[in-house]
Amino acid sequence: QVRLAESGGGLVQAGGSLRLSCAASGSIFSIYTMNWYRQTPGSQRELVAAITSGGSTNYADSVKGRFAVSRDNAKNTVLLQMNSLKPEDTAVYYCNAGILDLRQHLSSYWGQGTQVTVSS
Repeated sequence: QVRLAESGGGLVQAGGSLRLSCAASGSIFSIYTMNWYRQTPGSQRELVAAITSGGSTNYADSVKGRFAVSRDNAKNTVLLQMNSLKPEDTAVYYCNAGILDLRQHLSSYWGQGTQVTVSS
């Protein structure tokens, strides 16, 4: 079994910062790209940031220059540092990763989501 668990969401004022963390656990052989998505009610889930196993990153235009994604391969974790937060960043944030398990099965896994609320 493989599991992703997020933490670090909460309520913050506009202009503030939050750091989200996601830890993968279980029968993991290797982890490929790790992603952060977000979703608001009535909208599709959108990709916020991605980081490959080699450390290459990609960001949505709406968060470039404000968010930074990083990972610790030894700890199977991915972080999302969110700075200069805006009310429009309010959403449920989800961690996602492509993981090869010990039986050599490759699957996409999702965390349970963590709420980020930015007040104006």
